[in-house]
Amino acid sequence: MLRWVTPALPRNKPRHLLGVGSPEDLVVGVGLGMDMFDCVLPTRVARHGGLFTLDGRVNIKSARFRTQQGPIEEGCDCYTCRNYSAAYVHHLLRAEEQLYYRLGTIHNIHFMLRLAAQLRAAIQAGTYIQFRDEFLARYTPASEQVREQQREKWKAARARQAESR
Repeated sequence: MLRWVTPALPRNKPRHLLGVGSPEDLVVGVGLGMDMFDCVLPTRVARHGGLFTLDGRVNIKSARFRTQQGPIEEGCDCYTCRNYSAAYVHHLLRAEEQLYYRLGTIHNIHFMLRLAAQLRAAIQAGTYIQFRDEFLARYTPASEQVREQQREKWKAARARQAESR
């Protein structure tokens, strides 16, 4: 859709894309002429255990994180990764501790800000195409099945909120 719509947009005005917030969509959207993005996806995904890494989205609830003493993502310099092990973050989510929701959100927001800075640097250096191709070759998006499961969880949570009002 962006390939069709973008040429009709004024070149001298900022282009703001709403509701598109996955890392892969950000990278592709920038290449298609978008300047700004506004989406709750990074925080919503974090609330349900999905954390972004350079290799793709991981589910911190997964048993593989139960004993991982290092950070969620090696080399990440966010507050969460610098101060807490993946095993502890895993425990917090499993125990439904409120601290998890803050730490997961911090990690995903930091990931997106870092990605935006990398995109900006690649554009300025004239290497956007190379950056895009390398990022997309490494990053594995969530499968459609995972996305659908996530949608169902969001709908159920929304229904519970509505019932409690």
